[in-house]
Amino acid sequence: MNKGILSGVAAYAMWGFFPIYWKLLHDVPALQLLGHRIGWSFLLLMAFIFVTRQWKDFRASAFHPKVLGIYTVAGVLLSVNWLIYVWGVNAGFIVETSLGYFINPLLSVLFGVFFLREKLRPVQWVPVALAAVGVTYLTLTYGRLPWIALSLAVTFGLYGLVKKLSPLGSVYGLTLETGIVFPAALIYLTFVQFNGTGAFLHDGPAVDLLLIGGGIVTSIPLLMFASAARQIPLNMIGVLQYLAPTIQFLIGVFLYKEPFDTQRFIGFSIVWLALVIFWVENIIARRMPVEPIPELGED
Repeated sequence: MNKGILSGVAAYAMWGFFPIYWKLLHDVPALQLLGHRIGWSFLLLMAFIFVTRQWKDFRASAFHPKVLGIYTVAGVLLSVNWLIYVWGVNAGFIVETSLGYFINPLLSVLFGVFFLREKLRPVQWVPVALAAVGVTYLTLTYGRLPWIALSLAVTFGLYGLVKKLSPLGSVYGLTLETGIVFPAALIYLTFVQFNGTGAFLHDGPAVDLLLIGGGIVTSIPLLMFASAARQIPLNMIGVLQYLAPTIQFLIGVFLYKEPFDTQRFIGFSIVWLALVIFWVENIIARRMPVEPIPELGED
């Protein structure tokens, strides 16, 4: 197994085990977890940029009005996604959060169709329709819309759409995104510290270390993923991306004993079937030979 694949597996595995980390901070309000995740991630990434002597390149690339506008939108979407995720995990909805990331690739395809005028091959509409059936079934059996899963899928799908239009690499991009929302996070965290409701420096050294570590567990898998993306093909990345929600799902069901009855199994199975069809169709499409374009004068 080459270094690129190992880096990719490590990145997605870390993302998959995120629920265990955030569960250790279940007594901390989700908004504070978000603030600390943004703050410590930004500081760590800035330290990485300075240590690796990339500040001049980063400044030259990032500080343009159009770039700042794109990454402001990305930063807001990512912040909302992180907030919903940590709240969902600590509220006992790990299984539903995993559903959001299973749905996300198919939703991203739809966003490509609607916003970027991309065209789907006829067979690709089958998994999209199946995913819609699965979500509808889960809505009926839950007695409510699986809003956590859908919110995560929509915010991350839109985030991916914005990132597709953005000019910076993953490290510079996340640094700029977190930097843009950092002032708001800092103001909020300062406010809760002064009114006595802040967890940092009040709930013991273990909590303090875990809050600071939120930046580390956010940034390290990103750096690993950036390394993997440069070394392995896109179709391998496409396979590995399902590792994270699979681990999250297993953690929710077997470690935290979240309910997963027959109705949920049927709904999830429809979504999983959609993903299998989507994945297989992509593999077949990539392996099909492209017919040469006839030259002028040929029949």
